[in-house]
Amino acid sequence: MFTGIIETLGEVKDLKKEGENLHITISSAITSELKIDQSVAHNGVCLTVVAIDNDLYTVTAIQETLDKTSLGELKVDDKVNLERAMVLGARLDGHIVQGHVDQTAFCQSVEEKDGSWVFTFKYDSSLNNVTIEKGSITIDGTSLTVVDSKKDRFSVAIIPYTYEHTRFNTYKKGTVVNLEFDVIGKYVARLLEK
Repeated sequence: MFTGIIETLGEVKDLKKEGENLHITISSAITSELKIDQSVAHNGVCLTVVAIDNDLYTVTAIQETLDKTSLGELKVDDKVNLERAMVLGARLDGHIVQGHVDQTAFCQSVEEKDGSWVFTFKYDSSLNNVTIEKGSITIDGTSLTVVDSKKDRFSVAIIPYTYEHTRFNTYKKGTVVNLEFDVIGKYVARLLEK
């Protein structure tokens, strides 16, 4: 479980395919605190640390993960939002995030406001995921509040701190991101289907 509060940015240093798997090697300020078998969210995707070498660590994404997320589009030198699993008994500053991406979306627009930014994302609504205004959404692992909600798109407002300390400052029209919809909302939607 995660909170959606990004700890730091990592930088992709190497990408290696092995069969259908992708080994992703990352340089990060938190590498010295990691251990083998630890779960870390990478742009919202929970992956297991499989190797550590000085300030570099490696995780592996299987084909299903690559098919359902944007991790397959990573390139060397790309920045990655990182968050270690939450500690029981600690504050939950964001919302409950599982690290299981539901689908991807693309950035439809970025609008600079006076001191903040509004990002609009479009997603495939045929997968039956929904957002609600003032509800929670996770974008590349970042816990956010939905400002405007439509059937196949939504907007979020980003403050300067979030803009500067996450990948949001790299997003432009067409950028593909990972979405994890609110887990409580997913259960409610499933119950209503029945």
